[in-house]
Amino acid sequence: MTPLDKAHAEMEASEAARLRFYERLADAELFLLLDAPAEGKQISPSLFPVEDTNLVLAFDREERLAEFAGSAPYAALSGRALAQMLAEQSLGLGLNLEVAPSSIVLPPAAIAWLHDTLGTVPKDVEATPEELLPPAGLQEALVTGLDTKLAMSTGLARHAYLCAVRYKGGGQSHMLAFLDPVPGAEPALVHAVNEALVFSGIEAGSLDVAFFSARDPLAAELAKVGLRFDLPEMAAPEAPVAPGMNPDKPPRL
Repeated sequence: MTPLDKAHAEMEASEAARLRFYERLADAELFLLLDAPAEGKQISPSLFPVEDTNLVLAFDREERLAEFAGSAPYAALSGRALAQMLAEQSLGLGLNLEVAPSSIVLPPAAIAWLHDTLGTVPKDVEATPEELLPPAGLQEALVTGLDTKLAMSTGLARHAYLCAVRYKGGGQSHMLAFLDPVPGAEPALVHAVNEALVFSGIEAGSLDVAFFSARDPLAAELAKVGLRFDLPEMAAPEAPVAPGMNPDKPPRL
């Protein structure tokens, strides 16, 4: 069972589960069936006419594509990149057809909705926190969604804290504060949090995102009251080993 299989199995349970399926689809690496091998960045997806539209076929495992089509050319790309490509051409998607529990046909309207949802742009605001408080009243779907998204944000920051916040001049909200983000990673982290919020199914929900240095005086207060999320660290590259020096990998003769 892949993450898409599990999300598909839960999709009929509730609106939130349906949104999680589309979120997993956007996050997944997909293998797109092609008519011919790719030439540079140019690809020619195989098109299948179904009723009044055309579908492309994609699979979330290479083995599944091979089970369906045998030895065939394909391109690997993210679900969000595929959604953009299909939305621009008004194409539908056949996902894991005939080879997995998550076999489903998504019409062009569903793909267009996913593309539009992924394109939601957060707003930039300026505000100064006056008081930080423990988070309260947040729906479990949002906390779970944040945990999943941040677990995929390897190496972009050390960790993050979720807390309630009151601002100088009035106003209060919940804030997810990242400590020591990698320079340039801020937009990716903002979009990850925004997607977690959008796909949580919370109507008219909002969540502020902020970035701090671990040396900032507010960092200690965040650690006291906030719910902590640890982001995975980037694995250190393995040191090169001379051929024949690794006993687990003897040289080929």
